[in-house]
Amino acid sequence: MDYLYTLSGFAVGAIVGLTGVGGGSLMTPLLVLVFGINPATAVGTDLLYAAMTKAGGTVAHGRKGHIDWAITGRLALGSIPAAAVTIWVLAQLPKGSNTIGAIISNGLGFALVLTAIAILFGRRLRDYAARHEDSPLRQRALGKITVAAGALLGVLVTISSVGAGALGVAALFFLYPRLSPVRIVGSDVAHAVPLTLVAGLGHWWLGSVDWALLGALLLGSLPGIWIGSHLSAKVPEHILRRILASMLVLIGSKLVFA
Repeated sequence: MDYLYTLSGFAVGAIVGLTGVGGGSLMTPLLVLVFGINPATAVGTDLLYAAMTKAGGTVAHGRKGHIDWAITGRLALGSIPAAAVTIWVLAQLPKGSNTIGAIISNGLGFALVLTAIAILFGRRLRDYAARHEDSPLRQRALGKITVAAGALLGVLVTISSVGAGALGVAALFFLYPRLSPVRIVGSDVAHAVPLTLVAGLGHWWLGSVDWALLGALLLGSLPGIWIGSHLSAKVPEHILRRILASMLVLIGSKLVFA
């Protein structure tokens, strides 16, 4: 089965390279629904996979000055403690029961639907936020709202491994509509690394990381991302994003209502 994992990693990596999103959104449900991997193991493995792949992206964005470290810090101030608390709560649940699997499956389905909405309506949310950016109340509360958004992402990512990409970008576009897109993406990628690392290590502590599976996925996804990024200019992005969003709604609904 290792070669199928590697092939799947390549396919998902290519989609990430083409669209900029879809890593955890596709990888985790693929492992659960197609390969029958335990949901907790799929999430834990995907979190460490995300930390390793996005670390390189953080270095690249950092060298180009594409990261707003103040915003990244505010997000992490909320997300890292939230991830740690979520891991602690999962650790208190009865071992060997279906409770953890049910929570993760439902959380994953919910996160996928939210991600699809963010992909489809992200631009409209950004335009709405830009029209109301100068509100005095908004300006006074912006820092606290960013920390709260980080906390919500921390819980969602720890439970489902989904949200650090598309949802994080959508949240930043809504909160900071005048920040350039490249700095939004760079800041989100930088924030995703410590969040997915802490959450992934927490899942490892819970015993829900498959290191052989992680290696097989990385073997395929890294060249897939490279090829997809080079093909992205030749494929209409809006078509790909709509197809991806439709897939996420279908997969998310299946996980929630299965």
